[in-house]
Amino acid sequence: MAEPLNLDISYEDLMAQKLAGVDPSLDTREGTSLIFNATAANSAETIQMLFTLKNMVDLVFADTAPREYLIRRAKEKGLEPANATKARLKGVFNIDVPINSRFSLDELNYEVIEKIALGEFILECETAGNIGNLFFGQLIPIDYIDGLTSAELTEVLIPGEDEEDTEEFRKRYFNSFDSTAFGGNRKDYKDKVKNLPGVGGVRVYRAWNGGGTTKLVIINSQFEKPSKTLVDEVQEAVDPLGAQGEGLGIAPIDHIVTVFGVNETVINIATNITLQDGWVWEDVEPNVLPIIDGYFKELAEQWAQAQTYEEDHAGLIVRISHIETRILGAPGVLDIANTMLNGAQSNIALDKESIPKRGVVSG
Repeated sequence: MAEPLNLDISYEDLMAQKLAGVDPSLDTREGTSLIFNATAANSAETIQMLFTLKNMVDLVFADTAPREYLIRRAKEKGLEPANATKARLKGVFNIDVPINSRFSLDELNYEVIEKIALGEFILECETAGNIGNLFFGQLIPIDYIDGLTSAELTEVLIPGEDEEDTEEFRKRYFNSFDSTAFGGNRKDYKDKVKNLPGVGGVRVYRAWNGGGTTKLVIINSQFEKPSKTLVDEVQEAVDPLGAQGEGLGIAPIDHIVTVFGVNETVINIATNITLQDGWVWEDVEPNVLPIIDGYFKELAEQWAQAQTYEEDHAGLIVRISHIETRILGAPGVLDIANTMLNGAQSNIALDKESIPKRGVVSG
């Protein structure tokens, strides 16, 4: 059997191989011999050809393919990267504003698409992506609305998402070989629900309310507790409440599926922080709180990444050591000790359907 072609061979190694096969009685000196010069020219062309071949091979295998070719490869398994989606937010007004009326906040524009209650509406950001989740405050009407005196964007209801990152899509492609999504099995629910706008992850529980029932617990794409609006939209997409079990959504017929949002467990943190000379708690608090929020978000992302039955039933653990280690890196902090979580000097194991939420922090 022939040896596989070495696409990574260097010019120098290729030259050495070729010259090693030349009769040693012949002149092979560099720059002066015809044999060397002819071999060098041929080797340079060969290396260029091998480089081209290697590049072509890299294009067609999923672990090295750039985005364009990865997408083509993944289409063979029916996979495509998730498109960017538009954020939907809650707007509060002093009057009922017209549907389709438009407002601006900084450089973004928003369109009123649905009424929630008197003076409360769902607005959709006209710019797709995560940027639509970032701004709140006073809205300015693009067209005059009679009687309007106050307009405010208050909260994200369904987060907007950027187009799926290439490496995340590559990871999803390879994960698709680990198990097969079929007819309402665990992977089928996870794949399809995760691809719904605003959903960051889902855990699946069978027979939670008797035979034939399935419970889905979702987290939003910002890895936070989802709004009721998002939960309701996912419920409608999976198994509409008015016709549960009829197979009118993602869920197969006879699957009675109920969607819930992940719960939040408030974690109060008390600790003894030794500060550097000249620093007071008010100086370091603005640095410490984002550090804690970042750790809690990492745990929430870990919650969202659950894939297997065992992972779906595993609760998160909030660890004192992780909190202390991170706070030690904050500007002005010299030392930290005696950290308590919810009044006890011990880690906190959360329920499998919960993520941590920062409560009171005292240093």
